[in-house]
Amino acid sequence: MSAQTAARRWQFWAGFGVAILLIAGVVSYFASSSPDGLDSATLQGCQVVQTSHGEQLTGNCIAQHATEHAMSTSPLADYTIFGHPATSGLAGIIGAVVVLGIAFGGFWLIARSRRAKD
Repeated sequence: MSAQTAARRWQFWAGFGVAILLIAGVVSYFASSSPDGLDSATLQGCQVVQTSHGEQLTGNCIAQHATEHAMSTSPLADYTIFGHPATSGLAGIIGAVVVLGIAFGGFWLIARSRRAKD
């Protein structure tokens, strides 16, 4: 591989990384906070009522039987850091870096095992 090809490859990956970080860190602030299709479908037949204990569901819907998932208390739950809404961009960046790191590590291990076989 020539030096020019190697430089182009690194430029591509650097641009790809910057694009991912911009999407995760900036565009995420423009995401809708309204319920998505699944949330909307599970709430059909119910109304959300504010009480002193938080939100309550009245009526009859699937969402009344929902419970918190096992990861609901994790640091990056609900696309925020420890539940702070202003941190959604930072949570997106952390998530993107973790996923890219895992993918890079997996591909590196695959390439390494293939080189060992040759």
